[in-house]
Amino acid sequence: MTPEVTRPRAATRFDRRQAKILEHATAVFYKKGYEGASMRDLSRVTGLSLAGLYYYFESKEKLLYLIQKHYFTVVVERLRKRLEGVKDSEARVRAFILNHFEYFLAENYKATKVLSKEDDVLGGELGAEIVSLKRQYYHSCAELVDDLKREKGLDFNTRVAVLGLFGTMNWIYTWYKPKVDPDAVALARQVGDIFLGGVKSAVKRL
Repeated sequence: MTPEVTRPRAATRFDRRQAKILEHATAVFYKKGYEGASMRDLSRVTGLSLAGLYYYFESKEKLLYLIQKHYFTVVVERLRKRLEGVKDSEARVRAFILNHFEYFLAENYKATKVLSKEDDVLGGELGAEIVSLKRQYYHSCAELVDDLKREKGLDFNTRVAVLGLFGTMNWIYTWYKPKVDPDAVALARQVGDIFLGGVKSAVKRL
C-alpha cells in the first residue's frame, strides 16, 4: 500500500524565495527558540526589511506555521518518490527511515529541533493543519509497518512500534554529534536493523 500524499503544485519564484527565507528563519528558531526570536531577528538574518518580511509572513506565528508545513510537505513528497518501484515490505520500511534521516539529519538538521521542540506552539486553524500533516506522516509509516506485519505474519502493536521509531528519529538532535556518530545513511541502516529486528521477533503464536 502506498502512503497517500497531496502532490504539490509547481514552485513559483515567490515559493522559492519564501523557501529560502524559511531556511534562514529555521536557523533563528533553532538558536533562540520561538519565544526568544523576534521579527527583527528574523528580518536581520533573512536580509529583508521588516516591511519586506511582513510581505511574506503576517506574524511570527504564521512564519512558524509555514516552516512546519514546508518541511512536512517536502519530506512526505520525497518519501512518495523514494517508494516508487520498491515492492518488498521490509525495504519500504527501511526507505522510510532513510528518507527521514537524510532529510532531517543530513540536509535539515536544525529543522528537526524546531519541529520537535516547538511542536505545541501553534493553535487554532494553523495548529490543526500542522497536526493533520503530522498525522499524515505518521500514517505513512504505520501503513508501511502494517504491510510488513501482514507479510511476515507478525504480532505486535503497530502504534507502539511506530511511535517508538518516531521517538528515536525525532529526538536525535538532542544527542547526535556529527564527528562521533554515523552519517545519515549508516545511522538509518543501524536504526532500521534495531527496529526491524525487534518487530520481526514478534512472531504470531498459533
